[in-house]
Parts: sequence; C-alpha cells; structure tokens
Amino acid sequence: MTTLSFSKSIMEKILIALKFSDIRSYRLASSVYAAKRNRGCLPGLPTQPTGYFLACLLAWASISAALAENHSCEETGGTYIWISPLTPKADGQVKIMSVSTDGPVSELALIDSQGQRMPVQSRRRGGPPWSLVTALDGLSEGDYRVVASRDGELTACHPLTIGGSGTQERPKAWGLATEAFYSAWIEELFGASPDENLSFPSLEPVLRNTERNFLHNYLGLNEDKNLPLTPDCADLPYTLRAYFAWKVGLPIASRACGRGSANAPPHCGAATINTEFTHGISSQSDFKEVNRQLADAVHSGSARTGLEDESTDLYPIPLSRETLWPGTVYADPYGHVLVLVEWVQQTAERPGILLAVDAQPDNSVTRKQFWEGTFLFANVAGAGPGFKAFRPLARTASGGFRALANDELVDSPSFASFSLEQDQLSPDNFYARLSKLANPSGLDPKQAYEATLDALVEQIETRVTSVDNGETYFRNSPDSVIPMPDGAAIFQTVGPWEDYSTPSRDMRLIIAINVLNGLPDKIVRHSELFVMNDINPEQAKAEIEQYHARRIEERSIRYTRTDGSPWELSVAEVLARKPAYEMTYNPNDCIEMRWGAKPDTEEYSTCRRHSPAEQRAKMEQYRIWFREARRPTR
Repeated sequence: MTTLSFSKSIMEKILIALKFSDIRSYRLASSVYAAKRNRGCLPGLPTQPTGYFLACLLAWASISAALAENHSCEETGGTYIWISPLTPKADGQVKIMSVSTDGPVSELALIDSQGQRMPVQSRRRGGPPWSLVTALDGLSEGDYRVVASRDGELTACHPLTIGGSGTQERPKAWGLATEAFYSAWIEELFGASPDENLSFPSLEPVLRNTERNFLHNYLGLNEDKNLPLTPDCADLPYTLRAYFAWKVGLPIASRACGRGSANAPPHCGAATINTEFTHGISSQSDFKEVNRQLADAVHSGSARTGLEDESTDLYPIPLSRETLWPGTVYADPYGHVLVLVEWVQQTAERPGILLAVDAQPDNSVTRKQFWEGTFLFANVAGAGPGFKAFRPLARTASGGFRALANDELVDSPSFASFSLEQDQLSPDNFYARLSKLANPSGLDPKQAYEATLDALVEQIETRVTSVDNGETYFRNSPDSVIPMPDGAAIFQTVGPWEDYSTPSRDMRLIIAINVLNGLPDKIVRHSELFVMNDINPEQAKAEIEQYHARRIEERSIRYTRTDGSPWELSVAEVLARKPAYEMTYNPNDCIEMRWGAKPDTEEYSTCRRHSPAEQRAKMEQYRIWFREARRPTR
C-alpha cells in the first residue's frame, strides 16, 4: 500500500501543478487519469505491488504520451492546418484545410478533449501543394485538436476551440505556409471536374459561394455580403491576392507602371506597400478602398514587365511542377493575363492538362485549358511574357516590409525561385516544355489530337457567349453605333468597344485554328512528346491527317441568329472560315457576319445590321495583323 499511496500522491501533485501551469494539459491529464483510475489503477485494484506498479507505469506512460501529443500540437514540418472562420461558434459550420508542401496528406481527424479521435471525410486536391478540405457542422463547445497524418504518421496538429472568446492568430507575413495556403485556396475556389465548362458572370458569385470559398465570412463580420468585385483581365490576379491578404492579415503591394513600347517592356516605379490588413481585423469598406487603389494602379503593363527587371510586382519562375502552383500568373506578350488554378494529372485514360482562369472586359470569369490558343507566347522586345509569381514582401528590422530582390529569390526555400529560363525558349520549345510537364509519359497522337480539338471547341463556344453579349447590347440599344478606335487601340481601350468587340479573342481563334491544322507536322517536329506505338513519325502524321479530316466534320457548335433561330456550324466550316475571322470582331456587324456567313446564303438571310463604311475601311487596313496572327506594337 505504500507504493500505491506514493503513486497516487505523485499523480495528484502532477495534476495540481498542471492546473496552474497549463489548463488544457490539466484537463487532458485529468481525463486520462480518471480513465485509468476507473480501470483499477488506484485503490480498489488488487494490491499486489509488482502488478500494480506495472499497471501504473503503463497509465503514467499513456498520460505522458497524451501530454506530449498535446504540447506538440503545432505545425512543425511541411504541413499546415487552417481553420475557418477565425472564431468558430458552437453549432456553426467549421471548415478545415490542411496544406502540405512536402507530399500528400492521407487523413484529417478531429480529437476532442476526452481524447476521442474522429476521422473526417475530406476532399483531396493538388499538388504541389497538396490539400485536404472538409466542413464540419454542429460541433459542441469545447477544446479540440485537428490532426493531419500521412500513412499513419502525424504530420501536423492544430488546436481548435469552439465557442470561446479568443480568436486565432493570423500570420501577418508572407512565407511558405501562407503561399501554400493561397495556392490551395485558389485551387479550391475554382475546383470542378475537368470536363465541366466553368464560367461565371463575374468574380462575385465565386467568392460569395460558401462551398467554393474557404475564406467566406472568415472574419465573422458577414463581410462578403454584397461585396462588389468585378475585375477585368489585368485586375484579376491582384484582386484575388488582395482578397486573400485581407482575410489572412497580410501586406499587399503594387507599383505604378508604364505600358512600354515596341522596343522596351513596361517599367514600374517603387512599390507601394499597404499594411492595412496586418494591424487587425479590417472591414469590408477597408478592403474596398485598398482594392480600389490597386485597380487604379494596375493595367496590362503591370504583368508584362521585363524578366530581368527588379522593380516589378511579378517575377519569372522556373517551368516545373514544383514551382507552377495554382495562383501563378501567366502574362502573355500582348497584355492578356491568366491565373493558374489546377494541374489535372495524366492517366491512361486521359491526358494531363493545366487549367487557368481569366477575366474579360465584360467581367466574366472563365476557366480554360493551357494550350497555344489561350496562352500566347512570343519573344518580343516590348514585353516580358510567361509564368510569374508575386514578388514576396519580407519584414525589415524596423518592423516594416520590403520587396525581395531577384538575387534573394534564387533557390529560395520559402518562395518560388527567380529564373530566366523562359527567356531562353522559342515559342515552339516553350509549348513543348509545358506539354511535357502536363504529360510526362507522352501522348498517343490521336489522344493529343482529341485534346487539341476539345480545346479549340471550348474556345469557339466561349466566343459564342462573347458575341451573344454584343447582341444583347444592341437589342437594348437598337439604334446605337459603337465607335471604333484607331490602330492598335482596337485591342486595348475602354467603353462599349472593349466590352463587346472581339479582336483579341478572334486573333487567338485564328492562332488556335493554325495549331489544330499544324498538329500533324508537330508530331514529326517534336516526336519526343508522343507515344508512337511502333510506327514512325511520318506514318503517324499521315494517320492524324486522315483522322483530322473526319473529326472536324463530326464536331460542331451552335449560335443564335438575329431572328433568334439557332444555326449549327461544323468545326470544318469554322476552320474554312478562318480568312473571314480577320474581320469579324466588330460588334456593329450582325451576328451572322461575325460568324463568317456569306451574303446570298440562307444563314446570312437574317442579318439586319452592318458596321459603318469607314469602320470597314479601317478593318481592311488592319486585316494583315490577323492574317499573320501578329499583334501590332503599341
């Protein structure tokens, strides 16, 4: 009984000490201690000293392990756990996201204050980074732990308090954890089956969707209600970055940039670093003011800055799966900007693809596949095109922030590395490199053809929507004539011409047609990208030419004519009309003309509107740009 009394005395003293030093550990130890006592490891057990002492050793060992697990409830490796909202309430929904930079996480689980472990169903995305996302409803008040594991090994632990008065701390600085969180948030925001045609009238319905947006009402202020967000092409990546910074409590930067010239890319001034969100919870009006300042400063030149320039918001990164995370920005040489949202892995049944979103002048936001028809790349003196990351902001010794220089980003452990790799690539090699990243095992030529045909059809169908938007405008304003800008301004302007004309889209369509028509030759030129199945490249080329002739007759799209009747065009007809698309971008023309219908045909018979003669004359003058698929210098 001496041993028994001594052990009981020690345990009670341990509990008293814990009660005053660590209330959470005290509660955990108490619960385990009570459980062991109920099992007989206190007075009431048979009092054989040896057996009793061994039983108590096991009990104390389990308490020690539980306490050790409690004290290690933090992210110490490459996995991070995020909880939304900041202050979870009892009976409200709690969303959990684990994000890993060093490999997939296999399981998320919730452990209550009694040590009961509850595995939860999760949605898996990525990577890298890799993420698991879940939503839990109706949790009772109390203390919990969220744990992430990989193949049975604990990778991260995060405390979760439901119904308490405290609020989770926010990071207040960019680093590997927040960059990975931003990437996983972007992927979740635009997640959908690769086969789904994902399109929204603006960014608003995306961010207001509680299932898509992990950060919806993250601050607990109902801050997303009626939040106006309608960024255009150039603003989209900045708006997404600013929204994330607002919710998570991070600084945001932008620069005033020029637009460049034919001989030099845009150049920017010093960074304006806004730390508004790092000082505490910011209201919707605070965010709107910061976002307005960004929108006033940002334009297409902001992303087209020179690749070696240091006075930039974005910097070029290596072409690898390890660096091209969701959230990466793609700047084409002519001013269009896209944001990467997902890599779809190659399987035996389907090719791998890279997906991105962009915004249009009408504020619509659409998800698109990476290919030559959507991601334009060219070596031009007036732009620094390619994949880029936001330049990180690091804390200074005085507590402020500064933008990191290029040499600080070479082989950075916390951020995507600075690289001039893309500057060394011809367009042909650039696209071949991305194709190899998406499909490292190579593609069967027919599989590659079908993927290219699908991408073209997707692009044509997107144009159907854009041209229909112009028709809607004229139904509401039937006597209007939209003024046409002069010269290169047809591609970049403001007002109804920007909203309803399609010169950039039509040039991309012409490029896309060239890509599909040129695929047989690509099989010979880049045979390393294809699985030949024991035939030589010339034989494969001949087979694909025959396959192409058949498939373009089998695929079709449909548009609505002026009188409201549907009209179907085969892909073969669309391809044959390529010369017509050199002059179909003017919204003042009827929709039949904009789809290349010829006078004196049944298709054309419903046409009721034509652009003014002086506008037609200008379009004839600019036609060479489209024929050569070459954007003019500004």
